[in-house]
Amino acid sequence: MEFLRSRFHYLFKTTKGLILVAIAMTAMTTALFGMLSGPMAELGVRDVIVRTLGMDLNPAEREGRIIILYHSIAMAVVAIETYMITGLLKMREFYRDAVRVLITAGYLMAMIFGLAFAYWGHEWVFHGLYIAGLTLIFFAGVLLTIALWPWDKAYYQPDPAYARTKGGIDLERAAFFATSLTTVISAIFGAVPGSYFGNGFEVFLAENIIRLPEKTTMEYSIIGHLHIMLALLAIMITLIIGRWLDFKGTLHKIAMPLMILGTVVLNLGVWGVVTPLEPIAHMIIYVGATPSMLAALMLVIYGWDRLIREGVTGIEKPRFGQKIKALLDDPLRFGPLWQMVYMNFNVSGVGIFFAIRLDELIRLWPHREERIELTGHWHVLSAIIATIILLYYGDIIGLKGKVRKLYGWAIIILSDLAFGAVTVFELKRLFIAEAVQQPLVNTLMLLVDTGLGLTLVTLAIVMLWRLVDLFKARGRWTEEATHELAEEVTK
Repeated sequence: MEFLRSRFHYLFKTTKGLILVAIAMTAMTTALFGMLSGPMAELGVRDVIVRTLGMDLNPAEREGRIIILYHSIAMAVVAIETYMITGLLKMREFYRDAVRVLITAGYLMAMIFGLAFAYWGHEWVFHGLYIAGLTLIFFAGVLLTIALWPWDKAYYQPDPAYARTKGGIDLERAAFFATSLTTVISAIFGAVPGSYFGNGFEVFLAENIIRLPEKTTMEYSIIGHLHIMLALLAIMITLIIGRWLDFKGTLHKIAMPLMILGTVVLNLGVWGVVTPLEPIAHMIIYVGATPSMLAALMLVIYGWDRLIREGVTGIEKPRFGQKIKALLDDPLRFGPLWQMVYMNFNVSGVGIFFAIRLDELIRLWPHREERIELTGHWHVLSAIIATIILLYYGDIIGLKGKVRKLYGWAIIILSDLAFGAVTVFELKRLFIAEAVQQPLVNTLMLLVDTGLGLTLVTLAIVMLWRLVDLFKARGRWTEEATHELAEEVTK
């Protein structure tokens, strides 16, 4: 009994344990349902998985299955970021415990029962439990927003090195608060249309209706929900990484107001999609995205400068090569910032290009090409967020030496190989004709599958190691559980 009690305490009551469970659940879900993808179908793997597990894959219900799968994974990622926030920021113990309990129960219910409903017949009790799980996550978000209230004097910032108002309000906390609040509000943009299923509203994939000349308010709401929730996940992980790296100084004082401004304006633009402001909503979104991206750039500059300065300590006049070596020495601290930069080439830059050339070029292409860009755009952004989380996780569990470098560089290089190949695949119509594209497409698909597959293998090795460690009486998990109270900021 003590064996189970101690492991349960670690896995469901400590920050590192909660993150471990959520990462493991996400990894297993991604690996299993990735076997149903197009490339796996061509290899015959999909049919084997479907027959072996007895899945019910009605082609007419494909969109609904995909929506539930996306939400199942996304809710686990939301939970991971929430655990990180509750471990990094001061908040009252009641709120920390309540948020963790609600969001843990919520994402597990949504993932387990949602996927059971979608892929193994339609037991409607499971669908009800799936919705109940999403509801618990929503209320966890409400409590987290209350817990982050920046105007509580107990959480004022006394250190002038960090961004704050003249009255002492912590602007970094205010940025977390703004992101949490707008996430809760933006969740409603998906919940309201979802509540009308079976009453004149049918499930759809956003990329399939992008060229319809007329869209309903609920369709716009779903499209806006998709975009803003991904953007808010990216903003929140940026704030988390900044907190982890002890972002401060002049750049911090400039970045935090920009992040708050960008978050608020970005959300107003997305919300405007379902109002009479729809014709200019995209302009508002661009205006909001710019300050947020500038804030992230300042974090990158601060972080890389710090890594270089720490790495050349003791060298009077470091050479360029020495600075680069110092910058790249620790992949787990360099990696999250690099992924933010790399994202601009694979997500932001491509998205901006398509938006600028939409009418004069992109809409002249077959619909399939625009659809490829949209799905690639969303998937790469979410996957980059996932790699940043994995790099951060590798640091907080204390990976050291060669294992630290091997894990870090494997995640960075393998995932970036896949993301780069996806970007070339999205843009291929700019430089190659459809009639002669197949050799290029085959090569790109091989790179994507290899990069993502080996990234999952790297993660699987770490997860297997953590599983074995849990069976040890004095494994690493015991040390992490013992130091939990010392590592977390509590009140």
